[in-house]
Amino acid sequence: MDSSVQEIKNKLDIVEVVKSYIALAPAGKNFKACCPFHKEKTPSFMISPDRQTWHCFGACSEGGDIFKFVMKYENLEFYEVLKILAEKAGIELRRLSPADQRQFGVLYDINNSAKDFFIRQLADQKNKEAAEYILSRGLKKEILEEFEIGFAPANFDALTLYLIKQGFNVKDIERAGLNFKTERGGYIDRFRNRIMFPIYNHFGKTAGFSGRILPKFDTGEIGKYVNSPETPIFNKSKILYGFSKSKNFIREEKFAILVEGQMDFLMCWQAGIKSVAAISGTALTNDHLAVLKRLTDKLIFCFDSDEAGLKAAERSIDLAKAADFDAKILVIKDYKDPAEVIKSNPELMKKLIKEAKPAMEFYFERYLSNKIQGSRFKIQDLSEFKNNIKIILVKIKNLASPIERSHWLRELAAKTRIKEEALADEMNNLKVISPATKKEIKSDAGNKKKFSSRIELIADKLIGLMALKEELKKELQKEIEKHFDYFPQNYLILIKSLLTGERLEDKNLIDLFNFISLKSSLEWHNFDEEKTKFEIRELLRHLRLEYLKEKRKELVFLIQEAEKRGDENQATVILKEFDEISKIMIN
Repeated sequence: MDSSVQEIKNKLDIVEVVKSYIALAPAGKNFKACCPFHKEKTPSFMISPDRQTWHCFGACSEGGDIFKFVMKYENLEFYEVLKILAEKAGIELRRLSPADQRQFGVLYDINNSAKDFFIRQLADQKNKEAAEYILSRGLKKEILEEFEIGFAPANFDALTLYLIKQGFNVKDIERAGLNFKTERGGYIDRFRNRIMFPIYNHFGKTAGFSGRILPKFDTGEIGKYVNSPETPIFNKSKILYGFSKSKNFIREEKFAILVEGQMDFLMCWQAGIKSVAAISGTALTNDHLAVLKRLTDKLIFCFDSDEAGLKAAERSIDLAKAADFDAKILVIKDYKDPAEVIKSNPELMKKLIKEAKPAMEFYFERYLSNKIQGSRFKIQDLSEFKNNIKIILVKIKNLASPIERSHWLRELAAKTRIKEEALADEMNNLKVISPATKKEIKSDAGNKKKFSSRIELIADKLIGLMALKEELKKELQKEIEKHFDYFPQNYLILIKSLLTGERLEDKNLIDLFNFISLKSSLEWHNFDEEKTKFEIRELLRHLRLEYLKEKRKELVFLIQEAEKRGDENQATVILKEFDEISKIMIN
């Protein structure tokens, strides 16, 4: 693997690769640009052709090699970027067997040919009913073309026969999930009489399809929407519809709007609402959240307005909150779904997005009042009231942030006029099975990975470099020990284990350490001793700085809370601590 990495670096010029993403301007023997990873007016992003590295001298202070740039810009894992750059360099990776490489390539080719077939069918005059239907839903022709929407005709084997004529093997077509074998040994197309939405993976390749039955054939006996089955290149629990198009907008806006279906996504896109993705026929998963976490920690859920939609939103919010996302919800009234809102009034949808409410406020309304249309939870007797209080306490206990837990417990006490201490006792006695743990999230590359704050990312790299250069342990041990207070708990255990040689017992920590070590051996194997020492000291400085920044954020929140309560003494004490931290940061 190391030889492949070096071979790619030898064949690809970092300037040419970065130039394919952003505009560069000469700056002496180097090149400069406005940093793509934070907003700025004066260019601080520099590329050194001699060293084949890049660095931002502005707010984000990021830097690295060709792999690090594409990983960060595309929000992909190392192995995914390795495949992209290997293809660009014309290098065959030896990680996949030739048979596997052929299988993946053939499946993508089949999907592309199927997509072309569906597009032509939608344009065919004999299928004008399908075209009229999709246009009647409010989509414009430009959107149909941009997202390559098509139509699967009624014939039992039209697609299969077409693909065979294109030279594909019928068994490969079956492996792609586009047909299935009958008891008599023949093959029937999986999608018939359906509007076809190609589903792109996060590289923008056609990995699968989702088909919406035409209304006249919707008898209720078959699914309104049918997705491709799981294949070697398609897993719906890992792919968000539209994400390959919207990811850069999500990064820029610093939040993502999650909707349920393709039509919701497409209507949002058409209305100029671009920081959006659709879950598309499945429940929100940890894999979806892992992909989103690379771009933002702020989510706005906008699901259907019926009871099923509200329940789906609730499940998704619980999952997101347990993973430490800032989750809000947009509850639609008087409309069925986001697509219907936009078809009627696009500006109303934009207004509703701005007015999205925090998840816990939604829960308070849902379970402690009947303000939300369609809610079954009306407070009628003490038994029901107690039950609904417990539901909310479970939600509060599930929150990842202790500050948030404290805040919402106080809010619940104020709204119900129940003593905060009594609510806290009740909450502590509740057994909660969290919908998602913060410990592990499977990334697209199949590795176990923690949800990462900036502090965790710094600690991750620091541990990786120390694992790579253990000979520096004695020289740097005292410097690192001075920074123990700033490490997140799991990373503190890892760094102590590295410094002392103490064995790790926890399997999750062993897996995390192995992942960090593997990644560092691939990414930083060419660091010499001096460069590694410099980098570790810089990381320690940034670790301390980020910790103090986070501490200041907490104090701002606590000051606001104290002011709301009218507790001026407490606010003054916290403000003093805030000022002390600010002075430390300046020095």
